This record gives sequence, structure tokens and C-alpha cells, in this order.
Amino acid sequence: MGSGITTIQLGAANSSNPFIPTILWDDQDVILIDTGIPGQLELIRAAFQELSIPFEKLSKIIITHQDMDHIGSLPALVQALGDQVQVLAHETAVPYLTGETPLVKSKKLAPSVKVDVALQDGDILPFAGGIRVIYSPGHTPDHTSYYHIPSKTLIAGDALTAKNGVLQSYNPTYTPDQETALASIAKFQELELEAIIAFHGGVCTDNLQERLQEIITAGPVANS
Repeated sequence: MGSGITTIQLGAANSSNPFIPTILWDDQDVILIDTGIPGQLELIRAAFQELSIPFEKLSKIIITHQDMDHIGSLPALVQALGDQVQVLAHETAVPYLTGETPLVKSKKLAPSVKVDVALQDGDILPFAGGIRVIYSPGHTPDHTSYYHIPSKTLIAGDALTAKNGVLQSYNPTYTPDQETALASIAKFQELELEAIIAFHGGVCTDNLQERLQEIITAGPVANS
């Protein structure tokens, strides 16, 4: 298969805010970053089929953060794939994913899923040519972004959003700690970037460093 990176879309094509997880792969592993809301297992399976990536080769699921639109179908995926799939998440996300600590926004416990690998900021994962872990809290206390080294792509989760291919700041309605969120965005300026994937908004490739600087300079975002 070689190695690569692509996005899939969960939700209607005409949705103003589709959810856009990421798939990475190499000859050994197929990796899914985030899982959509509960009940999207078959949508995910169909998206793999459309890309001619064998769903049964999915071997790693990496989580950006605890929000239910990112972890909702994780239990079903783990159940469907069994021991062949490993779950990876930043160490601060683990108690949320295992159902020990209530989710920040719903105040409910998530269905418990075993996290096989607890990640730390700066870790380099040896998959798909190398993925760097970038702890990027603010949107949630456990929010983590991932930098795919070969393609110079930042998988930003919800640390950033996008609209019509233009990079935007985080969504203030769902980002309680804006000061920390801005400090996390500043970390992205250290990266050599050719693409940024915002899970609400899609892929951005234009003027990325300029947009990051504009977002940081603008500061906290007022709720509209």
C-alpha cells in the first residue's frame, strides 16, 4: 500500500459543519484519528471501502480528545475489530476514555474503552512515516493534535476550525479555556506546514503560517 494520509467525511456532504476524521497508513498499519458520534461504525466502514483501504486492516485508533463527536463510535470500532486494534491517546485523555472521569461537557461517563498506549507531548509515533504528538489543550483539557512528518500535515482536531478552505480560530462556544487554546495554537507556528486538517471545516493549504499569526494576534474569540 505504501504510505499516505487522507480524510473522510462523516455527515451530509451539504452540511455546514461536517466531521472530517483522518486516515493514515503504511505497509504495516492503518490508523484512524477520531471516530465520530455514536452509531457511525458502518459509515466509517463504507468510507474505508470507498478509498479501497481494507477496514479489517485498521490497527490503530488515535484520539484527539474526549468530546463525543470524536469518541462516539470508538467502543463499536473496538468491539468490531477486537484485539487487532490498539487505542492511543494522550495521558490526560485516558481517565475520560476509560470511563473513570466524567466528560467535561456532558458531565457523563463515557463507555469504558481500554487505552493501550498513553501518549506524551513530543512523542514520535513510528507509523506512516512518523507522527509527532502535540499536546494542545484549551478546547478540552486533554486536547491533542498530531503532525504527520512526511506530508507536513497538522491534524489539528478542534484546536482550529476552517471555512471554505480558510483556516479559522477555535470555536469559542466549545472552547472554555481560550487563553490556553491560543498558547496551543502558538505551538503550531514551530512546524513546517503544507496542510492543516480541522475536523470541523476540512483541509487548509493556503497561507497557513500567516493565518496562524493572525489568529494569535486577534486573541480570544467573542461568541457570535
